[in-house]
Amino acid sequence: DFLFFWGAVFLVTTTLVAFLKKENQELIPAKEETKGITDTYRLLFSIIKMPAVLTFCLLILTSKVGFSAADAVTGLKLVEEGVPKEHLALLAVPMVPLQIILPLIISKYTAGPQPLNTFYKAMPYRLLLGLEFAFLVWWAPKVKHEGGFPIYYYAVVVLSYALHQITLYSMYVAIMAFNAKVSDPLIGGTYMTLLNTVSNLGGNWPSTVALWLVDPLTVKECVGAQGHTCATAAATEV
Repeated sequence: DFLFFWGAVFLVTTTLVAFLKKENQELIPAKEETKGITDTYRLLFSIIKMPAVLTFCLLILTSKVGFSAADAVTGLKLVEEGVPKEHLALLAVPMVPLQIILPLIISKYTAGPQPLNTFYKAMPYRLLLGLEFAFLVWWAPKVKHEGGFPIYYYAVVVLSYALHQITLYSMYVAIMAFNAKVSDPLIGGTYMTLLNTVSNLGGNWPSTVALWLVDPLTVKECVGAQGHTCATAAATEV
C-alpha cells in the first residue's frame, strides 16, 4: 500500500510537470558541452588525466573504508541479536525531519572557499560512531529480556543514529559543494557527473566488501560438536 500510494503520487506529479510546466520561449544561444557520445567520453578521459582530479578521486574512493562496516552491517547485526526489524524501521521515522533540516544547516558552512573542511572535521566523529555502533551490537544481548528491549536501549539507538546522520550529511553536503565549486562551468554537467559517480562508487564498494567479509570474519563456536569451527556455511549447517 505504501509503495502503491507513493508510486501514484510520483506519476501524478511528474505528469502535471510535463503538461503544466512551460519552457522559456526566448532562445538563448548556449554553447553545447559536447557533440556526441564519443566526444563526451573523450572529454571525461581528459578530465580524469588531470593530476588534481586523480588525487581527489583517490581520496573519495578510499575515504569511506573506515566506516563502511558500521554503516552496512550494524542494522543486520542488531536484527541478528533480536531487535525486531519493524522496530528498527520505526526508528528511521524520527530521522526524516533531521535529514530535511541538516542539508539546510550544513550548507551554510560549506558555502565558503574551502567546503572540504567540513568533510575533514566530520570524519573522525563518524569513525568514533563506528565504535559506538559496535557497542550497541555488543550491548543488545546484555539488556534483552523476555519482553524485548527496554525503552532506554531504543533511546540510545535513536540518539546514535541521529549523531551518525549529522556526520554523514556533513560529509555528503561538503563533497557535493566541493564538486559544484571545482567543476568547469563550460562542461559543468559532464564534470559534476564524473565526480558524483566516483563519490557514489566510493561509498558503495567498501559496503559491498564489508558485507562480503562479515561471514569469514565472524568468530563462531559450535556447541556439542568437537573439532568443528563453523567457519564456513557448510560447517555451520553440519
